[in-house]
Amino acid sequence: MSGIITSGEKRLVLVTGRAHPELAEAVGKELGTGVLPTTAYDFANSEIYVRFNESVRGCDAFVLQSHTEPINQWIMEQLIMVDALKRASAKRITVVAPFYPYARQDKKHLGREPISARLMADLFKTAGADRLMAVDLHAAQAQGFFDGPVDHLWAMPVLVDYVKSRVDLSHVAVVSPDAGRIRVAEKWANKLGGCPLAFVHKTRDTSRPNVAVANRVVGDVEGLNCVLVDDLIDTGGTIAEAVKVLKDSGAKSVIVAATHGVLSPPAAQRLSECGATEVVITDTLPIKAEKRFDKLTILPIAPLLARAIREVFDDGSVTSLFDGVA
Repeated sequence: MSGIITSGEKRLVLVTGRAHPELAEAVGKELGTGVLPTTAYDFANSEIYVRFNESVRGCDAFVLQSHTEPINQWIMEQLIMVDALKRASAKRITVVAPFYPYARQDKKHLGREPISARLMADLFKTAGADRLMAVDLHAAQAQGFFDGPVDHLWAMPVLVDYVKSRVDLSHVAVVSPDAGRIRVAEKWANKLGGCPLAFVHKTRDTSRPNVAVANRVVGDVEGLNCVLVDDLIDTGGTIAEAVKVLKDSGAKSVIVAATHGVLSPPAAQRLSECGATEVVITDTLPIKAEKRFDKLTILPIAPLLARAIREVFDDGSVTSLFDGVA
């Protein structure tokens, strides 16, 4: 299929980089089209070449890229694709970044630090993007970094529907892995019928990346099936420690639910051994074989992305997809 949908005089074009082609194909299938044929390769010195094999003049283009490792390569490829679309006279360009790059660097913790999440927004705008779309931003206020519309999608409905089928809702508690994500945990608790809420108090050394210490549980989880929720899992240290603290505090079981599975080593080992009943993520990022383990469940995010893309193309309401979740 050509990757183009025509609606009256409007044309929707879906293009993708090389980071996660399976996700793009799944989105294209949901939309009823394929991905626009594209030539992309690296020169000997690692510079990237991109050319679209069909006309994109006057189209409504959606540029999908999952920012997995090597993340800087895929950021650059997406920027080049946006530039190519702009120079080829695309009418509107939407950057679709399911996992927004550098999202955790959204503010200055110490002096002389960058705000890299803002820099990413500036780069996309400079390249020619008119709109951004992302799933579960690490900090919702990052929407303000981009000078234009930002569609902040929530994977919560996808995750909640699955979790409801896996836990006894009469004996469940929602747990945030830290105080900073209490608001998201509250939304989860409401979706699960107004169940009890708790959070894990932790400390973090800002001079050491990916290092946090879970200290104690704030809230009663004795005898309850806990749903530990977060936006992403990177090395798995925070989640693994939180699971252990919950079990030590009397939790009957712990199921982990997160949107983005970064799963940098040794995440797979930590999560498989931490005592969680199940770890549930979506496929916003590709999950290679070495990152998978027996207790891991991966849910498809393509239907959500496709519905949001369709709403944008039809000038509809993306917010209506989430029933007030945002």
